[in-house]
Amino acid sequence: MKLSTRSAAYGDATPPALRRMRLVAAGLLVLMAALYVAARAFDPFYPAAGFLRAFAEAAMVGGLADWFAVTALFRHPLGLPIPHTAIVPRNKDRIGDTLAQFLRDNFLVPGVVARRMRRLDVASSVGRWLANPPGGEGRLRRGASRLAADMLEAFDPQRLGGMVKSAMGTRLRAMQVAPLLGQALTAAMKEDRHVPLLDGVIRWAANVLTSNEHLIRQMVHDRAGGLMRWTGLDETLASKIIDGLDNLVSEMAGDPGHPLRAKAEEGLALLAFDLQHDPAMRARVETLKVELIENPAMQRWLDGLWEQARAGMLRVARDPDAALAGQLGDALRQLGETLQKDQGLRRTINRFVRRAAVGTAADYGDGIVRLVSETVRGWDARTITRRLENAVGRDLQYIRINGTLVGGLVGLIIHTIDVTL
Repeated sequence: MKLSTRSAAYGDATPPALRRMRLVAAGLLVLMAALYVAARAFDPFYPAAGFLRAFAEAAMVGGLADWFAVTALFRHPLGLPIPHTAIVPRNKDRIGDTLAQFLRDNFLVPGVVARRMRRLDVASSVGRWLANPPGGEGRLRRGASRLAADMLEAFDPQRLGGMVKSAMGTRLRAMQVAPLLGQALTAAMKEDRHVPLLDGVIRWAANVLTSNEHLIRQMVHDRAGGLMRWTGLDETLASKIIDGLDNLVSEMAGDPGHPLRAKAEEGLALLAFDLQHDPAMRARVETLKVELIENPAMQRWLDGLWEQARAGMLRVARDPDAALAGQLGDALRQLGETLQKDQGLRRTINRFVRRAAVGTAADYGDGIVRLVSETVRGWDARTITRRLENAVGRDLQYIRINGTLVGGLVGLIIHTIDVTL
């Protein structure tokens, strides 16, 4: 059951409309054959039967010729290896390359993308859709959701995930992290948002001191002389040290103006300044950033992040109504109303979307083309044949019907001219 559902989603199952049109085209051809037999039987007795015979005969020829042409696109007629038949299976790689190149030349050229994006008000459209989710257009929304889900499932998850991870890595490498960290730290200190961090560090220090008193006592005991150990002064000294450290930590925790807290804040302010203005500090941060990005653990985390994002997009795509329910739906509707009212925000978002689309076309156009081409190449001949036939087969059956009727009319005209002359 799961396999059949998946095949139907991918377009491998024959649509009912295509089956009906095949029956209509085949039935019309059978009807012409029956008409030809009947007309041939009555031809010696009724001269008008000759016109019906000519119509039926030419209609059969036209219908069979178009049946052969339509069938030859996708398979060998009657299973016979006739030259220049089964065109789609034999040329699937070229079809994939041509489709990919068509996308590249007509949709993924930065200039073309920029011109098309200038005519689009993406922010307003998104705002209207979010503020007033279409109720009467549920079928359209569900159809678009199924299409999005099918596209996400059709592409190779590892290859597509590799592209996303590569794009994220490229952006992270190009981003200057140190100044951002410095600005964030400066802003946090101006609003005293660093105070809970210092308090947390102090509490951590108090817990560490409490948990490791025995280590301090052992250290003093090991370094004390024999006389001090004999008189017990080493234990007294260790207690004094522990009490002093404990009092120091308690004073720091209870006094916001403690000198050591002030020293810590001076250190944080200096760090924020160096992150923004010291080339050596910025270089060290950039080195650490690159090492972190290239760390295998970070790569695995990015892989997991992409899989979670893909799974979330699939859930939303499969159930579009769920995305607009609850608090998330309220937030999205509020965002839609804001987008409709705030012209400056719309202009900013449209500019961002346009630049993002143009940048994506310029940076990843070739990668998208390769992805499409290699995806089609990865399909077996039967798969691509079934998908193309299901997509255009219904229209091709009209060609068979038209060929039968037009052929019959041509035969009737020729017979009429022959009889008249």
